Amino acid sequence: MKTPWLYFLFCLPVIFFAAGVTACTPANVDSIQREDLFSLDIGPMEDQIALYSLEGKARLRHVELAMRDGFFYIADNNGGKVVRYNSYGDLLFMIYNDETNPEPAGLKTKVEDGVQVTRWAFTYPLRSTGKIVVDSRKHIYVEERLPYERHGFDAANKAQLDSVILHFDADGRFIEYLGQGGQGGNPFPLITGLYGSVLDEIAVVCRLPSGWNVYWYSAQGEQLFLVQLENNAIPAPPDWPGFSASVDAIIAAPDVRKLYIKVDYYRDVFDESTDTRASTEPVSSLIWILDVEKGAYERFVEAPFYEYSFSENGKTVYARLLYSMLGIIRGGGILLYFPIEDGYAVLRVDSDGHRQRRGFIKVDPEELRFNNFHLSPEGILSALLVSDWKIKIVWWRMDKFMRDAL
Repeated sequence: MKTPWLYFLFCLPVIFFAAGVTACTPANVDSIQREDLFSLDIGPMEDQIALYSLEGKARLRHVELAMRDGFFYIADNNGGKVVRYNSYGDLLFMIYNDETNPEPAGLKTKVEDGVQVTRWAFTYPLRSTGKIVVDSRKHIYVEERLPYERHGFDAANKAQLDSVILHFDADGRFIEYLGQGGQGGNPFPLITGLYGSVLDEIAVVCRLPSGWNVYWYSAQGEQLFLVQLENNAIPAPPDWPGFSASVDAIIAAPDVRKLYIKVDYYRDVFDESTDTRASTEPVSSLIWILDVEKGAYERFVEAPFYEYSFSENGKTVYARLLYSMLGIIRGGGILLYFPIEDGYAVLRVDSDGHRQRRGFIKVDPEELRFNNFHLSPEGILSALLVSDWKIKIVWWRMDKFMRDAL
C-alpha cells in the first residue's frame, strides 16, 4: 500500500544529565516488591552472557532484554547470539553465530520441521545485535548493525545507513529482514528504539541529523507509515515563550497506533552582574500523544518534576529535576523514572493527565555496573542487572501500580 508521509517539526535535543544525585526514598511513595528470578554467569558459553569481550578486556558490551508472557529474550551483542529463558532460568533456545560460538552441547541443533523438541538452536550469522522486541506470536525482531562494506549514505539527510531489523519466527528460524520501505529495503539510520504495537505491528525509531524518522510496519513486513519529526520546530502550548527543547524519548503505544513523544523544555539563566547567559534550567516536561493514522497531535500530558532537598553549607537546598520516560502500557499508562540512592524513583502518569502515582524500585549499588529495563504491555517491569561477575534477571510486578492511581 502507499505509505502516508507525516511531517512534524522538532528541535535537536540538548541532553540533560545530573550525576550523583542522592535522595532517600520518600515516605509517601510505594516501595514495589522485587522478585529475583535467576542469575547467569558472564562468559562465552551457551548458558552465559558475554558482557565482556572475549579477549578479556573489561569494557562492557551492549546487551538488550525483552520479556513476553514470562519468557526472557536476551540479545547478546558480544556473544553473537539471541537466547530465550523461562522464568526459572532454563535455556530454551538460541540463535547463534557458529563462527564465533561453539556448537551448544545442551541444545539440539539439527531440528527437522514437525519434530517436537524442548531445547533447540538455529544458526544465523549475527554480527552486532542491538534492540530486541517480541510480538504476541513470539516472533523475534532484532536490530543488526551491518559490516562497514554494506553501509550506505543518505546524502539528502547527511545520515549513515548501517542497520536492519532481523525477523525470526517463534522457533528462531530466520524469516526476513526489514529496512526502509519494508522487506529487503535499504538500511536504517541510527536506531534509537524498537517497539511492538497493535496487531503485531513494529515501529522503528531512528535518529537523523535533521530530526527523527519513525518507520511503522505490519506483521507481514509491509511499511504502513513513515513519521518524520524535523528539527526546525517543536510543538509547544501557544501561550509559551520561546524555550529551548530536548526530545527525551519517542515510544510507540503497545495497543494503538500512537506515539508518545516526551519533550523537555529549558530557559536560559543569566548572570545579573554581566547580563550574560550562564546556564539553563528546566521549565517543564510535556508528553505529546501523536495519532499516527491521522497525522495529528491529540493532546499533551505534563510530567511533574522529581523534587528533592539536600543540605549545603548549613542551608536546605530544594531542587527539581526531570524524569525520563521508560515505557507505555496498554490503556495509555506512562512510566517515568529517575535514579536515586539504592534504586529508582518511578512515576506513573495517566495519558489523560488526571491521575499520578509515585513509587520506588530497589537496585543495590553493586548491581549498577550495567542495567537494562523492559516494560511489558501489561505493566511488568523486568531488568537485567550486572555486578562484577554475575547477571541477575529480576522483575517488579507493577501491574497493579500501573493500573491504579492515587
